[in-house]
Amino acid sequence: MERNNLYPIFLKTSQLEVLIIGGGFVAEEKLHFLTKSSPDAKVIMVSPMFREATTELANAFNVTMITDVYHPKYLEGKHMVVATTDVPEVNIQVYNDCRAQSKLVNVADNPPLCDFYMGGIVTKGNVKVAISTNGKSPTTAKRLRQFFEEVIPEDIDQMVKNLNEYRKTIKGDFEEKVDQMNQITEKLVNKK
Repeated sequence: MERNNLYPIFLKTSQLEVLIIGGGFVAEEKLHFLTKSSPDAKVIMVSPMFREATTELANAFNVTMITDVYHPKYLEGKHMVVATTDVPEVNIQVYNDCRAQSKLVNVADNPPLCDFYMGGIVTKGNVKVAISTNGKSPTTAKRLRQFFEEVIPEDIDQMVKNLNEYRKTIKGDFEEKVDQMNQITEKLVNKK
């Protein structure tokens, strides 16, 4: 049976340098999903042209926009790169340059040239759920995101804050604290 072997992580994109190469619809879509989840992300975009809507979105989130063709010099200091051009040779060059410099790269709509995927994300305060279909079906990830947005209660953030405050009052060693928190939160999943 095939399974998803991706390792999910949550990145502090305000502390990382993200580069998006391209200025068209796909670049706008990637920027939208990135800024929706991480409005404080540090992003630079490089493209010989930018769609008007892409420019508006970039301006709303203080994204640096460089009007130029891709050049490997733009990778300097970047941690994560997303290639979205409509020129396959450029995207392949970006991928190869990133691999040579050990940078994480996502070539849009080309799973073999991706170190990571930008999956569906649900955010409710401090609670964030990421959804991956292993690059097989972004539409399914979108539908699952919509489902979880509906079923996760709006007040879940308050519950998380309350549990965090309670956790601070628990005495004992780490194992005892974990045991007490497990007992309290068991009711969340107990179907009795």
